[in-house]
Amino acid sequence: MTKKDQRGLMFLIEFYQHFQALRFAVEEINKNPALLPNKTLGFYVYDSCAALRREIEGTLWILSGRSQEIPNYCCRQNPPLAAIIGHSKSTYSILMAHILGLYKYPQISYYSTSSLLNDRTLFPSFFRTVPSDAFQFKGLAKLVLHFKWTWVGLIATNDDYGNEAIKIITQEIVKEEACVAYTVYITSNLVSRTITNIVNIIKESSANVVIAISVGAYLAPLLDEMIKQNVTGKNFVASEAWSISNLLSSAKYSPILSGTIGFAFQSSTIPGFQDYLNVINPYNTPGITWVQMLWEETFGCTFSVLTNQTMAMNNIKKKCTGEESLEGIQNAYNDVSKLRASYNIYTAMHVIAQALHDFSQCQPLFEDYCSDSGSFKPHQLLHYFKNVRVKLSNNRDVFFDKYGNPPAVYDIVNWQVGSDGSIKHVKVGSYDTLNSSGDIFSLDTSSLSWGTVNQETPRSVCSYNCPIGFKKLIRKGEPVCCYHCVPCAEGEVSNQTNSIECWKCPWNMWPNSARDKCFPKPIEFLSYEDHLGLTLAATSAFSSMVPMSIFRLYINYKDTPIVRANNYSVSCILLVSLSFCFLSALAFIGYPQPEKCLLRQAAFGLVFALCVSCILAKTIIVVFAFMATKPGSSLKKWTTPRVPYMIITICTLVQFIMCVTWFSIFPPFPQYNTEAKPGIIVVECDKNSQFAFWCMLGYLGFLASVSFTVAFLARRLPDNFNEATFITFSMLAFLSVWVYFIPASLSAQGKFTIAMEVFAILTSSWAIVVCMFLPKCFIILFRPEKNSRENIMGKWKGTK
Repeated sequence: MTKKDQRGLMFLIEFYQHFQALRFAVEEINKNPALLPNKTLGFYVYDSCAALRREIEGTLWILSGRSQEIPNYCCRQNPPLAAIIGHSKSTYSILMAHILGLYKYPQISYYSTSSLLNDRTLFPSFFRTVPSDAFQFKGLAKLVLHFKWTWVGLIATNDDYGNEAIKIITQEIVKEEACVAYTVYITSNLVSRTITNIVNIIKESSANVVIAISVGAYLAPLLDEMIKQNVTGKNFVASEAWSISNLLSSAKYSPILSGTIGFAFQSSTIPGFQDYLNVINPYNTPGITWVQMLWEETFGCTFSVLTNQTMAMNNIKKKCTGEESLEGIQNAYNDVSKLRASYNIYTAMHVIAQALHDFSQCQPLFEDYCSDSGSFKPHQLLHYFKNVRVKLSNNRDVFFDKYGNPPAVYDIVNWQVGSDGSIKHVKVGSYDTLNSSGDIFSLDTSSLSWGTVNQETPRSVCSYNCPIGFKKLIRKGEPVCCYHCVPCAEGEVSNQTNSIECWKCPWNMWPNSARDKCFPKPIEFLSYEDHLGLTLAATSAFSSMVPMSIFRLYINYKDTPIVRANNYSVSCILLVSLSFCFLSALAFIGYPQPEKCLLRQAAFGLVFALCVSCILAKTIIVVFAFMATKPGSSLKKWTTPRVPYMIITICTLVQFIMCVTWFSIFPPFPQYNTEAKPGIIVVECDKNSQFAFWCMLGYLGFLASVSFTVAFLARRLPDNFNEATFITFSMLAFLSVWVYFIPASLSAQGKFTIAMEVFAILTSSWAIVVCMFLPKCFIILFRPEKNSRENIMGKWKGTK
């Protein structure tokens, strides 16, 4: 009830309320016929005055049952000692638990929270009606994460309490990918320079939320320095050690602590307790010394026999009568609106009574922990403490886990500025680890008051959320909460904020402009509906009519010298093949079907092989014809009409064999190309073997090169008789087109690659038509006088 300071003894009236809560619980239990019938509970109360030495003395005194402490000896016969309630401080409880654990005496603390007491090896008989600090620290971390504060500072006392808090809170925060901006420790003897450095850290940090694990007395100098430096905009999260501190609730701290949110031990009410407290007087209450101290402290009077027992005794002249009424007094003694420690003592007493009741109901034949209830061993009762379950007046069940801890329940309090400028601690919710709904937090957000100007929930992040379509890129050398937001790469999306990575769209889909959704890629191919495809198709169809028109012209003028002189039959085959060359371009237009992929390559390779073979045959025949006129020439046998057909057949057959081999082993097939053009599916024919394709094209180039070379060598032969010059130019144009096609096709993409190939087919075909047949057609139609045997033979003779 008292504590010693430099001024002597000071009576703490809130502690006296704790004593009365114990008395009230005992009397309530003794009046309950359903609980321990025919048995009466009693109690001893010992005041250690917060001194470790007296704590040991008191513990041994209770165990021995004598005024003289006798270790390992009990003089008490009856009634037996059932349990010990205490201490409020963890350090003292640890000391008591070391002693009581040796004898297996149940010990119930109503305010010791250290998680060190969870060690059942060292403290096998320790229980408590207040949650362990481990629950509180995990809860504080969850509270921070609940408000999405991912960048917080930590302040803690430099002792076991603070070190454990830092360890657990950091683990829980990091586990959820939040971060600790800084960690600082405070002590009771902080020098001014150290306080200034800590405040500078808080001030300069971008973390707007600070978790403080300390008692109010240690925080006060730090808050004073913050006021001095005008540090604002920081929202504190309070541990239970200072969450309802009266010391820090003064008006001068309101600019800093307004909006503070934190944990406090669960508060409750005890029905009838208010009236019970107010009816006591110095003549009807055990502990006359304590009640007289209460009277002197409350009414400012003195009992003559107790002179100099209180701090202000020398200044008091009024005598106490003992008839004064407590009902009109409002102080810490009879304030029962939010009972915490007193309710925990009340709970502890009911737990002891229920354990004794369960023990008294056991059957010796079926239970190992049974004996005469008037004479039992401590370890027998300990068994029932471990399994006890009590339903209290607030409808909560109290029981202990394997570490002796009750279900963790905390009040969430919010510091709000009252009309007088002082701070009020308003309950805004609870933290209940056994909430049946599964939501451990129960918050009334409408009643929350923050220290911000617009009363919005404070924000405390190192980097703001990355929107959809972006991903987080961690800053080098910084915590994971500090990052840059970078847009997703091409072809990737992210559909949630703060995405760690972007996801590739399926092969047939592409991101939208926001890069948060995938939509089907458009399909591209050279179609007849496309303007380019339609133009090429029309050009191909029209162009195919030109060789056929020339063919008809040749038929009409087949007996003329200019037609007969240039091998009428081979020219007709060449014209037909050129018409097919133009039409082969149509196979490259339209949706690539498997059959069309085979047709386009076969048609292209064979008709062009036939075309170039005809030109080669014409070139060789022209050379043979002139060389065979020399006396004794052995080439006369190669000037027969069958030779050109043999050349055409052999050259075309070689191309046919190459195509059949290609299509048999590596047949072309349609494929969806997603790499050619980002965001578009190009439907194209895969040649399956680039080697085979270039072999086919190279063979055409070989035939054309041979024709060009032979024609070039024969260019000095008589112009009117042979067409070596025309063949030279046609093959030169043909080769130029296809040589240009190679780099152009490699640089083009999608349908333009096919368009380039169609253009090369049409252009090379037109080159042959123009160079080989346009001059002849001009003579036939517009210069018929030159289309005579005399003109041709005369000029030839002149040349000769």
